[in-house]
Amino acid sequence: MVLDQARTKVFKGITYNVQHGSAFDRGSADSWYSRPQNPHKGGVGGDSGPRIEAQDMTLAERHDYYAGYEYNEQHGGKKSWD
Repeated sequence: MVLDQARTKVFKGITYNVQHGSAFDRGSADSWYSRPQNPHKGGVGGDSGPRIEAQDMTLAERHDYYAGYEYNEQHGGKKSWD
């Protein structure tokens, strides 16, 4: 199903949810904007829900955040402020 593939990404053999606001998505966004690592999810409008901070995330969700950050560091780009 194409829709499901659009909402997941395989990185290091693990399939992650990359839907807007997911922990993986927020990690990759923090990397993209050259922000320091600060695990969180949600809080970006639409149906992403309220922002959830690290202390209220599961260990798996925090892992997803760090994986998203690492993914973007290896395969993504950086926001150009020019």
